[in-house]
Amino acid sequence: MQTGRRQFLGGLLAVSLAPKPSWADVGSPAYLAAAALRDGSFALCGIGAALDVLFQIPLPDRGHAAAAHPTRPEAVAFARRPGTFAVIIDCLTGVAKAELRAPAGRHFYGHGAFSADGDWLFTTENDYEAGQGRIGVWDVRAGYTRSAEYSSGGVGPHDIKRVPGTDTLVIANGGIDTHPDSGRVKLNIPTMQPNLAYFEAGEVVEIAELDRDLHKNSIRHLAVSSTGQVAFGMQWQGGDESVGLVGTHLRGQAARVLDAAPDQLRAMQGYVGSIAFAADDRRIAVTSPRGGIVQTYDADTAALIDVQSVEDASGIVRGGAGFIVSSGLGQIRRLGDAGSPAAVPSRYAWDNHLVGIGAA
Repeated sequence: MQTGRRQFLGGLLAVSLAPKPSWADVGSPAYLAAAALRDGSFALCGIGAALDVLFQIPLPDRGHAAAAHPTRPEAVAFARRPGTFAVIIDCLTGVAKAELRAPAGRHFYGHGAFSADGDWLFTTENDYEAGQGRIGVWDVRAGYTRSAEYSSGGVGPHDIKRVPGTDTLVIANGGIDTHPDSGRVKLNIPTMQPNLAYFEAGEVVEIAELDRDLHKNSIRHLAVSSTGQVAFGMQWQGGDESVGLVGTHLRGQAARVLDAAPDQLRAMQGYVGSIAFAADDRRIAVTSPRGGIVQTYDADTAALIDVQSVEDASGIVRGGAGFIVSSGLGQIRRLGDAGSPAAVPSRYAWDNHLVGIGAA
């Protein structure tokens, strides 16, 4: 009897001391990206620092962005807006562990963020009957069960990021009201009010709005520097020309729109697809798939300092001394760093975002 008990306790001890899987066990990918394949299927891919595809895991439909667990090789792949599913993937086995379903009357916006310890997942959602944004809270330790929800602080919450080194969340409330019965039709352009909302422990601690004459600039995508500066990319919903598509914000200050000449703004065709800080936090790069360009701004002076052509430019993320940019045509390349476009197979049509692993 004692021997059996010792064996049982010994087994428990062995399990507790066994090394837990980490991102190193799947090749230490640097980035995640959703892709469409030439056969019409969809996948979530892990991409190495050398821009090679380390793994490819099937998705049930087109993906948008992903959230990477901070320690273990686990990712949440979100459906393209307005989607109602998100798939939790064990990147070590390639198995979908679970699937999140938006509650009745809701849809996801394609983005999510983990808490610093990885125990909670936060998702941006639309309560489309009420016309209000919501943040869903999912208990990771309990198998991604829904634990709570709260107001996003606005309408149309799209991107969500965690400020590095904290559990403060910042949400891009795009301000646009939509309803599944109307597809992707925008229902409130004349009255939209985009904002940035900061949350701590589920409570709004600060809201930053644009000047009134910019209220048709939908705040969509976010990047956060190591010091907590937030950069945001916008999509202009006005009929005339936009006056700026990239902004920054520091807590306790007013939001700032970065400078670009009218012809440089026209080249973006009113649309920022993705945004990133460089590793030095001094440069901000944005993509425009419509314009086929990448613009880089000085984060301190707010001036446009570089423009490069990248056809169907999609995701962008910090990498090396500069940036890594993906294309809907299958290319992944480095910008602002030595090196030419990487030889990534063109069978991957990359979706909107590149997500850095261990970025916050």
